[in-house]
Order: sequence, then structure tokens, then C-alpha cells
Amino acid sequence: MDIDRRRAFKSLGVGTVALLGGVGTGAAEPPSEGNTIVDVAATADGFDVLVAAVGEAGLVDALSGNRQLTVFAPTDEAFNEAGITVDGVDEVDDEFLVDVLTYHVVPGRRKADSVVDADGVPTLNGTRIDVDGTTLNDGQAEIVATDIEASNGVVHVIDGVLLPERLPAFTPGVNPTSLPQTTF
Repeated sequence: MDIDRRRAFKSLGVGTVALLGGVGTGAAEPPSEGNTIVDVAATADGFDVLVAAVGEAGLVDALSGNRQLTVFAPTDEAFNEAGITVDGVDEVDDEFLVDVLTYHVVPGRRKADSVVDADGVPTLNGTRIDVDGTTLNDGQAEIVATDIEASNGVVHVIDGVLLPERLPAFTPGVNPTSLPQTTF
């Protein structure tokens, strides 16, 4: 196993790398021309918490590679309402953060019409986001801006943080992995 692959396994965890289907390893080649999903979020106003969370979770390379992805990007306000701030993102359990962030990523480049016409979309963490027009997961978030192009995919802005059913809601100051897990 080469050193870069070991580093990816160490930073993301073996289970996450397997779940991402190689996104964090071989697919993290330099993107084609233009700004990546991470570049788009970093240069836009209102995504400081998302950029900090992606960095803290070790997902920058995964979201900057050549693999085409669709990201539902919560705004700073959405993260703040969920109790996650740019200054406090390092206090969130890393495993919880990776699960939540990969729940916002869909394989492939899915434009708005492809999303809003679907009943649901699969995510990179292995679960689905329920879709009813622009409403996600029965009101966890609304899609408020669509089809922001990146060299490696498309970004849709949402006004809430999506939480997979199998995870408890994040409570500031509480390690979410110490709480009982729910199952489907």
C-alpha cells in the first residue's frame, strides 16, 4: 500500500474510504479545469462553517478530486442554528462530522430538475435524502439556490443541516457518539 493511500485511510478511516467508493483515495486526482466544489464554497459568502467542517473532517481532497458529485451545501446560518459554529467545529466528534457531511453529498452531477423530480437521492454515507420538490427530509431543509457549477460537480444551497436518521441530533458540548444510536 502506498504512503498516500495510508494517509487517506488514516485521515478518513477505513470504513469511510470504503463507503466513499474511493473518493478519498484514487479519485482525488486534480480536477479538470476550473474551481472545485471546495473552491466554490471557500470563495462564496456564507459557507465558512461548511469549509471549516470539511477541513476538520479531512474531506477536502475527496471534494476536490475529479469525481463528479452533487453537494447540498448548508449556509453558515443553517449550521449555527444546528449549534455548529466556525469556531466550534473542532469540538464536534470527527466521526459524526464525516457522517453528516457525507450525507450532504450525492454521487454524480445532479442538476436541480433531476433532484426536485426525484422521491429521494442516495448519499455517500450510504443512506438517502427524501425529496419533495425543494423540501428535503420532511422539512429538515429547503433548497434555496441551485445549479452552482464546479469543475467536479454541482452545488445546491440549503437552509438547514441534514441529519441521517441513524444519528442523534448534535447537541453542543455533548459527544454525539456517546449517545444511543437509532436504527432504521
